[in-house]
Amino acid sequence: MKKFDKERLLLGIAAPLLAIVAAFLVTAVVLLATGKEPFSAFGIMFDYGVKSDSQVYILNKATTYYLAGLAVAVGFRMNLFNIGVDGQYRLAAFFAAALGGALTLPGFLQIPLIILTAMIVGAMWAGIAGVLKVTRGVSEVVSTIMLNMIATAIIGYLLQQGRLGHLDSAGTKVATKPLPESSHFFSIPTQPDADPIWGFIVIAAIAGVAYWFILSRTRFGYDLRTVGASESAADASGVNVKKMVVTSMVISGVVAGLVGMPTLLNDSYEYGGDFPTGIGFTGIAIALLGRNHPVGIALGALLWGFLERGTGKLEFEGYDKEIVGVIQGVIVLCVVIAYEVVRRYGLKRQQRQVGAKLAAQANNSQKQEVSA
Repeated sequence: MKKFDKERLLLGIAAPLLAIVAAFLVTAVVLLATGKEPFSAFGIMFDYGVKSDSQVYILNKATTYYLAGLAVAVGFRMNLFNIGVDGQYRLAAFFAAALGGALTLPGFLQIPLIILTAMIVGAMWAGIAGVLKVTRGVSEVVSTIMLNMIATAIIGYLLQQGRLGHLDSAGTKVATKPLPESSHFFSIPTQPDADPIWGFIVIAAIAGVAYWFILSRTRFGYDLRTVGASESAADASGVNVKKMVVTSMVISGVVAGLVGMPTLLNDSYEYGGDFPTGIGFTGIAIALLGRNHPVGIALGALLWGFLERGTGKLEFEGYDKEIVGVIQGVIVLCVVIAYEVVRRYGLKRQQRQVGAKLAAQANNSQKQEVSA
């Protein structure tokens, strides 16, 4: 058993490492094709990415990306493709910001109320896709894509002056009413005159531990993984598959509701047209890179933050700003290929081991018969 676990660990580590190495090799070829020197570019990225202020930026970005990765991973473990995380977190953040701006309560009441509102909105919006899947057979891919568009339309309609939007004093920006001081989440100071680390990183860490515990140490997590592996087998063992589908989508939506909270409570303190978008799709890549494991997702989120920070510097050095998109896209492609290669290698290795054991047992049986 120890040998098997060791081999499984090595195979699990080999896939993301192979993907990252392959991605940087492909990126190097792209840079060479555009007349740029790849090693110089990678050196600039690394030197800038390890600076103290860059480390703070990466941690803050990774906090949001980590939560997005967890939200997607919940669906992946259930064999569900929740593409709607992007719409779920934006809609959740919008209503949470609107509610928080309309209230003035003590922080110990206001902050939990804002977070709870976001979680409920995210759960309800994701739950729609789950209900449609079990009652009408609608693919969660199709329904969540459409729900993303509907969420964008709802936000666009309500985020107008005279509705839930308010024009700022300069008359140039429409956003929800700013959150009161009591709604500001705590920050972790780093250096004088430097940006602090968002305190919501603590909540993200707690969410990661909860994700691991529920999926690995509870009956619900076992049932969820069983349904993800084989719905027919789970149904035969007495698991209510339809209930698990809806519950998994709701939980994924709950986590998705947290995705916008670091930005809302630690940075912007309002929801406007410049609120970050596309994080839900980034979460898909990070969940794939981290292989749906909380530690792997954390490493993937840090890598994504590092790439964004490092490639941002390349633009000032004369490199095309689109190179970050090239690197990230290649990483996702390489991750899919690398995991499939490693999976097939691991499967063939296990088959050879089983075959060798069966052959050895057959030889032993023949020797015993001859000796008898």
